[in-house]
Amino acid sequence: MDSVGTIQPSTLSTKDLHWRILWDKDKCTLCGKCTAVCPVQAIELGVHRKRLVNVPLGLEDKPSNVYTVYHGIRQRTDVEHACVGCGMCNMVCPNNAIVPVRNEEIDKLRYHIHKDGIPRRRGGRRNSPESLLDKIKFVRISMLTDPALDAGRHEFELRTLLGRILPPEELIERERNGEWIPPVREIYPLIIGSMSFGALSPNMWEGLMMGVAYLNEELGMPVRMCTGEGGCPPRLLRSRFIKYVILQIASGYFGWDEIIHAIPEMKEDPCAIEIKYGQGAKPGDGGLLMWYKVNNLIASIRGVPPGVSLPSPPTHQTKYSIEESVAKMIQSMYMAWGFRVPVYPKISATSTTLAVLNNLARNPYAAGLSMDGEDGGTGAAYNVSMDHMGHPIASNLRDAYLNLVKIGKQNEIPLFAAGGVGKNGNLAANAAALIMLGASGVQVGKYIMQAAAGCLGSETDRCNICNIGLCPKGITSQDPRLYRRLDPEKVAENLVNLYLSFDTELKKIVAPLGRSTSLPIGMSDALGIDDRNAADRLQIKYVV
Repeated sequence: MDSVGTIQPSTLSTKDLHWRILWDKDKCTLCGKCTAVCPVQAIELGVHRKRLVNVPLGLEDKPSNVYTVYHGIRQRTDVEHACVGCGMCNMVCPNNAIVPVRNEEIDKLRYHIHKDGIPRRRGGRRNSPESLLDKIKFVRISMLTDPALDAGRHEFELRTLLGRILPPEELIERERNGEWIPPVREIYPLIIGSMSFGALSPNMWEGLMMGVAYLNEELGMPVRMCTGEGGCPPRLLRSRFIKYVILQIASGYFGWDEIIHAIPEMKEDPCAIEIKYGQGAKPGDGGLLMWYKVNNLIASIRGVPPGVSLPSPPTHQTKYSIEESVAKMIQSMYMAWGFRVPVYPKISATSTTLAVLNNLARNPYAAGLSMDGEDGGTGAAYNVSMDHMGHPIASNLRDAYLNLVKIGKQNEIPLFAAGGVGKNGNLAANAAALIMLGASGVQVGKYIMQAAAGCLGSETDRCNICNIGLCPKGITSQDPRLYRRLDPEKVAENLVNLYLSFDTELKKIVAPLGRSTSLPIGMSDALGIDDRNAADRLQIKYVV
């Protein structure tokens, strides 16, 4: 058995891994930067033995072997330290001597996904590059029938409304009688989606808030950011910037002790309250903040012991059903802020969406509905949930909007869509398509991480280790050695650039429709697609 060394039945070679590391010995100077920066310690310094053939000059001597020893980089093959393909080693290498490459065989995760009897979890989104939204085209261009606008020569603003929008006659009647009028906020149609303080690092959160504040106060763009479940930093609750934040409450009530205690000291009301029932990437599972990321700060804000995993607990008694939510949660949240703040639920996009929507339509306190489609990203989800559960956002949103049209409330209850928006980089086009299918606005999470902070994750399962707190860029880590790599000011700058670019692209799409004063919500006659089944399902034009 000595001849086989340390080979065991469970031993893997680099060929058996999802990602392999190619190292060029001739270029490498052994500076050690790659081994220092690797988040999963997939590479280490190794001692290698090399055989050289000594060829004599004369014919009388026979060739001989010369063995030399040299130091170099060695890839580890155990599952715990398998390369995730983030490419940080390549970024820091001064000589371009190392790079991870994806294994050409597609079945190299079979050994990994059953390790210790625990199904594989990962961050990021589902590993499918396909997107129905990318197939939708904008086919209606105003020429003579409508006053077409040129986005480059005409000044106009893109705004949407968050809150229950009463019919004009009812609004006038309530004003005359001095009755309560539901609060409504004018916001930008692209909302930074639910990424909690805990899921994101302190530097990432600070950078996003700095960017949001600049967009609002310097550029006049009413951009809003949702906290996700888990509360937010206490100093933010007591600052004037809380008005740019949508506070989320979910089944765990994590962070809500801090929020409730801060209400008397709040200088401003929050933009809105979002009650989360489900997430698109794992409907029914709820959220999960793994113990790796629950440090003392996160534990104190959430009211839990440090170092414990935080799965969303079973649904609380006050959130047992949508009826309970409307009767208790929505009204109680309104009461907490003196009926000045809009309150709405967020649900996973499923076949039960219409049942929820119909219930909300009958209650004057419901300020809207947010739907999260199957391509939505989360911090930690089982593969089976992420890849095989959920409903596509386009068809679910379309069903909800047409249902509102049937009951005559399409202009009363705003719908917000999320889940895979900008999945392949087409953020403005995807957002415009969802708006024309019936959304009042869209929520985006992972695209923000990629554009503002340079997230390395992809839909080909590159990196996607957000859940274990080893993010190589420091975006989703609570380890100061990692999140100090992230410059909050650079995050803020990139976020501002993202919104300015998005604003220009969305105007380029909307302007030819002749809509300069309002978003084309539900304007589906402007859409076309080259898939007949999809056209019939979404009730839009079939074009080839």
